[in-house]
Amino acid sequence: MHPESLLSGVVELPPGRVVTAGEEEGGALPLWLSDGPAPHGAWGRIRAAHARTGLWPLLLEPLGGERDFRPWASGELYPGGVTRPAGHDPAAVLAEWWEGCAAVDEEDDPLSAEERLAVTAPYGAVWPGLAPGRSPAEDPDALAAEHAEVFLSFGAEARLGLVGAGSGAEALAVVGWSGPANHENDTARIAAVVADWERRFGARVFAVGFDTLRLSVAAPPATPEEALPVAAEHFAFCPDNVRQGSVKDLAEYAEHLVGADVWTFWWD
Repeated sequence: MHPESLLSGVVELPPGRVVTAGEEEGGALPLWLSDGPAPHGAWGRIRAAHARTGLWPLLLEPLGGERDFRPWASGELYPGGVTRPAGHDPAAVLAEWWEGCAAVDEEDDPLSAEERLAVTAPYGAVWPGLAPGRSPAEDPDALAAEHAEVFLSFGAEARLGLVGAGSGAEALAVVGWSGPANHENDTARIAAVVADWERRFGARVFAVGFDTLRLSVAAPPATPEEALPVAAEHFAFCPDNVRQGSVKDLAEYAEHLVGADVWTFWWD
C-alpha cells in the first residue's frame, strides 16, 4: 500500500505507517494509519477520490485510555479470519441474529419471559423482516464528509486510517476489525448488513473504534412507524444498543431513529 503516491494532488497526508495484522509474522498489511490526529478536511477529499485510488478513509478511535492506540496501532487486526461480505445474505444474517437475541433463556436470563419479550415489543420473538429503504434527500458522501468534520471538531481522539476497499462496509472486513466479536466473530457478516444499509438508507462508514461503529445516514426513517422495523434491525445487529442503553424497548429506541442522520453502535 502506497497511499502517498495514490493521493498525490488530492491531500497531503500526515506522517503515518502501514500496520501489519497481528495474526502472524509477515502477515497482511491491511491498514495505513496516521501517527497523529486525523487532519480536518482529509476524510472528504480522500472519499471523493475513492473511485481513482481505491482507498476508503476511516476515522479510527482507540480503546479508551490505551497509549498504544489499540487495536489499530497495535495490529490487533484479523483479516485472515474474515470471509467475504458478498457471500452473506443480509436479510438471512439479521434474521439469524434476531432469533438468537430475542430468544428467552429461562435458566440464565435475569428477565422473565414476559419481560424479555417486552423488550422487543411489538414483535416479541417474531422477526419482522427488513425495513423498506428510502431515497436519500441529500448526497450520502457529502453528508458523511460533514459528519466526519463534526466528529473531529468535538475533539475526538481519532487518527486517519486508509483501507483498500470498495466501500466503508467492505473496509470493515478488509481491515480485519473484530469489535463486535462478543456478538459476531465473522466481521464479513457485519459488513454485509452495513453494505445493505448503504444501499437502502444511504449509510456511510466514517468512524470506527475498538468496539464502536459510526455511520452517517442520508435516508433515515421519517416517522415512528417507519423507524420501528429499522429499530428491529439495529437490535439484531447490535443488541447492546437496546439492552444496555437508556431505552426500555424497541418502540422507545425507534423514536430516537426518526430523522437521525448518524447511527452509532457499540458492543460490550
